[in-house]
Order: sequence, then C-alpha cells, then structure tokens
Amino acid sequence: MTSARTFESIVIIFNPNSTGDARRLAEELHAELEDLLSYPVDIRLQPTAHAGHAVELARDAVSGGGDVLVVSASGDGGYNEVVNGVMQGGNPRAVCAVLGAGNANDHRRSTGSQPLGEAIAEGIVRNIDLLRVHTGEAADSSAEYAHSYVGFGLTPVVAIDLEKGGKGALKEMVSVVRAFSKFEPFEIRQADGSHRSLDSLVLANIPEMAKYATLSDADDSNLCDGKFEVIVFSHMPKWRVLLMALQAATKGLGDQPSVSSYSFTTVKPLPYQIDGEVKSVDANMPVRIECVPAALATLG
Repeated sequence: MTSARTFESIVIIFNPNSTGDARRLAEELHAELEDLLSYPVDIRLQPTAHAGHAVELARDAVSGGGDVLVVSASGDGGYNEVVNGVMQGGNPRAVCAVLGAGNANDHRRSTGSQPLGEAIAEGIVRNIDLLRVHTGEAADSSAEYAHSYVGFGLTPVVAIDLEKGGKGALKEMVSVVRAFSKFEPFEIRQADGSHRSLDSLVLANIPEMAKYATLSDADDSNLCDGKFEVIVFSHMPKWRVLLMALQAATKGLGDQPSVSSYSFTTVKPLPYQIDGEVKSVDANMPVRIECVPAALATLG
C-alpha cells in the first residue's frame, strides 16, 4: 500500500565523526531537497554527539506528532538507532529513510529503488516489517527493533574482529580469517528443553548482509509478508562452515524457512549482532524474535 506524502519537517541525522562521508552526504541531501521540494518544509541537519544519541534525536523529532520524515545518513547501525527512536516516539505519521553512508549499507543496498532525494520529492511511502527482539522473562522485558537482521554465533564474532581490524577489503579479509580461525560454536536451549549446538543463527528480513553474503532467495525475503527467514548453521567442521560461507558469497544459500517468531534460551553469555551493531545477552536468558508486520513507514 502506497500513498503520496508531503512533510512538515525533515530531520537528517548524521554522525559528524563518522569515518565515512556522512556529513558531506547529509549536507548534499539538504541542499538537494531545498531545490527539489515544491512545498514549504523545515529541513534540519542534526549531528549526533555520542553513541545512542540518534535514538534520542529521532524520538524527539517525531514525538510532537505531525508529518515528519527522519533520514539517517549512516550505515546499518546508525539507521537501527533512528528506527528505534522513531518507534519509541509513537507517531503514526512519522516516516523513516536511510541515506547509505556506512561500510556495508545492507539495508539501503537491499531495499533502495531510486535516489533518496527523488523519492522524498515524490513522497511515495510504503510500510515494511520490522523484527522485534525480546530478551528476558517478563512480558515487558527489554525489546529493540531490527530493520534487517539479528545474528548469533559467527556473525557477531566476525563483526567484532572487523571493528578491531579496520575497514578496507584487505583488512576485512584478514579480520574474517582471524575470527574464523578462533571461532567456537555456541549452544542454545530450545522450547522443548533440548540443547542444540550451532555455528551461526541469523534471523533476516533482507536477503543480503555484510556486503558479500546472500542469505536467501530474493523472493523469500519479502519485507512486508509478516515473516522473516531463519538461516541456521548447525555445528560442523570448520571446512564445511567455510564452504557454506563461500556459497553465501557466490551463488547464495537458496531457499530458507520463513517464520513469524523464533525463540530459544541462552546457555552461556552470547554476543549478537543487530543491524551491524554488536550487543550481548546474559546466560540462561529467554530470547524471542518476532515479526512486527508493516511497522515502519519508509521511502526510497
């Protein structure tokens, strides 16, 4: 379902200390929109001051109500903060968009259909699903949203090493090899009480991640079907994990099962990656990932 929209205000959030081109791209979009938009609108550049600040800025931008567009000039992690801030703001008229300015830009690369400035001028808004991650026993336990994926096991381990090793094709390759060589499987407790040893578990709303890996067929990863794909690597010899990774980077992993929710309990403390950002969950903690259908209004 789409509808043409105009906006009362447009807030472009960016990290001024980004190693990429976030500031320049944000400023260029601001200038482009001043030329493209045919109606009066308040367009603001909003730099972040610290980690997590984009959540606050996005929440504040939409909490007053009205037709507000919040643009994140960032990679997947920065956009995750903006999405969570908009969801916390509780404004049903709010719209989100991402201007890819990071290393991987998985979400923008997988979902973008036209230049963002043109999309904002056209005002064609669509709704996509989000993933909601709960950690804890209580019904109101800690929850956060993911626009693209949640990964456990090999995914966050590689991400941590990439941050240590730096950006760039050669450095990334060295980091991946280093992380893979020391990687150990992890264990989860399933709903029936049985334990399962895994090398990787990814719950994905998009077909691609980490620039190179194709997780599922594009037809599987419908962003508005009320489901997400479950990509599981049971524990296996490392040479087989390597072959699976090579398959993902070349021809893709093919059809994957789709579900509306997925639950397990951690056995030991477990790192996870949510839209590019690495976090962790304690031992013996229930984890539930569920699809929230058509939760996010977006364009581009």
